[in-house]
Amino acid sequence: QVQLVESGGGLVQAGGSLRLSCAPSGRTFSSHAMSWFRQAPGKEREFVAGINWLGNNKYYAESVKGRFTISRDNAKNTVYLQMNSLKPEDTAVYYCAAKSGSSRLQDGDAMDYWGKGTLVTVSS
Repeated sequence: QVQLVESGGGLVQAGGSLRLSCAPSGRTFSSHAMSWFRQAPGKEREFVAGINWLGNNKYYAESVKGRFTISRDNAKNTVYLQMNSLKPEDTAVYYCAAKSGSSRLQDGDAMDYWGKGTLVTVSS
């Protein structure tokens, strides 16, 4: 069974940084586009960042532009989300997702695979 496994979440103070990682088990995702989504308590899931399979096209939600960076290392079959200048409103469960093709990276309904999420808590 294919699984995406996120890691790197935790508790951090406002202004701090965290790096999330997403590594699939069961297969390689080097030919899949990858995205990060998040869901805060009581809110709907929202797109955070996406990257195509080659890693040369990246997309960000307006709320994280300039603070978050998505990257991937296909040799390691891993996608990263570097989060800097964290704010309390970034507190959420962060999910990694994958899809074939390079369109609709911002659309959660278009994703083929999902991880179980990792919790990020930013204290003020």
